[in-house]
Amino acid sequence: MAKQDLILLALNPSPILDLMERALYAAGFSVAVAHDRLGLDKSAQEAIPALLIIGEKFAEQDGFSISTDMLERFPTLPIILYADKDTTGLAKSVLKMGLSGYLYPPLTISNIVDEVQRSLARARKLGDWLRREVKRTTSSLAEKADFSEAERHKLEAVIANIQDGVIVMDKNKNIMLVNRAVRDIFNLGSKEIVGRALIDVISNADLRALLVRASEGPLKYHEINFDDGRVFNAQYTPIPQIGAAVTMQDISYLKELDRLKSDFIHTVSHDLRSPLTAILGYTELVERTGPLNSNQQDFLHRLQGSIHHITTLVNDLLDLGRLDAGFDTRRELVQLENVLKYSLDMFDAQAKKKNIKLSIDIAKDLKGLRANPIRIRQMLDNLVGNAIKYTPANGSVRISMSMQDCQIVLKIEDTGPGIPQDEQGRVFEKFFRATNAPEHAEGSGLGLAIVKSIVESHQGRVWVESTIGKGSSFTVLLPTQD
Repeated sequence: MAKQDLILLALNPSPILDLMERALYAAGFSVAVAHDRLGLDKSAQEAIPALLIIGEKFAEQDGFSISTDMLERFPTLPIILYADKDTTGLAKSVLKMGLSGYLYPPLTISNIVDEVQRSLARARKLGDWLRREVKRTTSSLAEKADFSEAERHKLEAVIANIQDGVIVMDKNKNIMLVNRAVRDIFNLGSKEIVGRALIDVISNADLRALLVRASEGPLKYHEINFDDGRVFNAQYTPIPQIGAAVTMQDISYLKELDRLKSDFIHTVSHDLRSPLTAILGYTELVERTGPLNSNQQDFLHRLQGSIHHITTLVNDLLDLGRLDAGFDTRRELVQLENVLKYSLDMFDAQAKKKNIKLSIDIAKDLKGLRANPIRIRQMLDNLVGNAIKYTPANGSVRISMSMQDCQIVLKIEDTGPGIPQDEQGRVFEKFFRATNAPEHAEGSGLGLAIVKSIVESHQGRVWVESTIGKGSSFTVLLPTQD
């Protein structure tokens, strides 16, 4: 025997309630009656009625409000509202509330049964539609899941065969994925490492330093060195809602090429020193051999200027070679503000000639540096000299020194032409000159490369911030004497 649909009646005691019970029993329905709000909630929860008929007023509460609450809990439950009389706007209110229908006197048994059957038929059609949609959506999701699984395997295969090392981590720096290259680089073998903290699996000091630096944001260049001479360049890239990825490329051969190039430049520069000194000496002796006409003197002075320029370039190359080779080991207590005075005296005439306004701001609590005073002077000469050289007439240069934790912050700001945004990362490279640098500006192109080497040999940092047409600001951080 088919199970009878349960109709729940939420009506105040009245002849209408009796009529509806008789009519629904006669039509083959099962009927339950709720006498108050608590009984209604319990019956709706436990009996799971096929339809609810509720009075416009029930147990001294508003039937519309109760219906709204019921539909929030049971969105697919058909509800018929019974009103004592047909009023203007009743039908509109019923439709607006999302109810299935409404009844009002005078009522007959057929009125009641027809409205109930119509509402149930409508609810069944809606239920069939929902089931079809759920089935269709589930099927679609299953297809997408199969597709996603296939794509995931394809992605893993691609990453596994990339020659560069790839590490993917979650937000807590736990390993989510590593490819074969990483296992070979760090000699991890085939042991299971997914889910473990990266620093627990790989103990390389440079990789740990990468994770520390990465707290400040993405990194495009970070060297990871190995005892066997291998060198890798690592990048750290945050991945939103996942974590981050570390990629590594083997640059050992580039480092070797750079070493060979540096050795070659150092050798050639060293060998050039003696003949340049001899040429300069002979040019000075020429004037002593007899009188020269004006053209000869002009040519001789131009020759001497060129020799001085080449000699400066050779000396800069030799200095850079010594710094890169780690021969700069001299250390003593140095007061940076005292060294700055000598640099300012050196460029005083040049600044006055261009009418450049120099402003100096030095904090009184500066600590001493454990540094090589000759190299620190060289660093300041290059930075101050560049600021004055590239600042146009009537411009300004501001130099400040302050303490930040256990570091001295040196900042040199100018009002020069500025450096293009895409070139600012290259200003510390050897022989690099910005594309907008004035043509008349002399220099070897090694000054900032020397500055960077000196700063790094003193465990410091240097960077540039610049805006085209407004000027540049070079900042140096140097650790102080403990």
